[in-house]
Amino acid sequence: MSDSQPVDLRHTQTEIPSDVADTQGDPALPPVHPGMFLLELVPVPVQDIDRAKAFYVALGFHPDVDVRPADGVRIVQLTPPGSACSINLSEGVPSLDMPVGTLRGLHLVVSDIEEARAAFIERGADVGPVEDLGGVLYAAFADPDGNTWTLQHMPWRG
Repeated sequence: MSDSQPVDLRHTQTEIPSDVADTQGDPALPPVHPGMFLLELVPVPVQDIDRAKAFYVALGFHPDVDVRPADGVRIVQLTPPGSACSINLSEGVPSLDMPVGTLRGLHLVVSDIEEARAAFIERGADVGPVEDLGGVLYAAFADPDGNTWTLQHMPWRG
């Protein structure tokens, strides 16, 4: 990653209420209607949470959560710009344990793949060339732990 981009690594503050009745609904979030299954969080297995967080923040992901709810447990949640789905970096949560670097092919859908690719390269990602696979454009990259991602542009989506 380039040292020219400052990265804000301050921990975001997230309070965990002792009683769920004390929480307020967020009007910006879509309601969950019967029959819906909203994908909102994808665990990403990493070795060093601080290094991974710095990488994703440099790419423009918003750091939503960074908490240590118990000894040996850390949960970091980051959201790509405009996305309803976030990623989770964690340690000390056995149900989320996966071998580091094994996540493959998460797609970030973009409106201009050349612009997105250039921005990610400028921010420190090693993004491969744009490939046209039958009218859909792709450009692949990996995080510092080897988890792979793909920028995807479908021209008919704008």
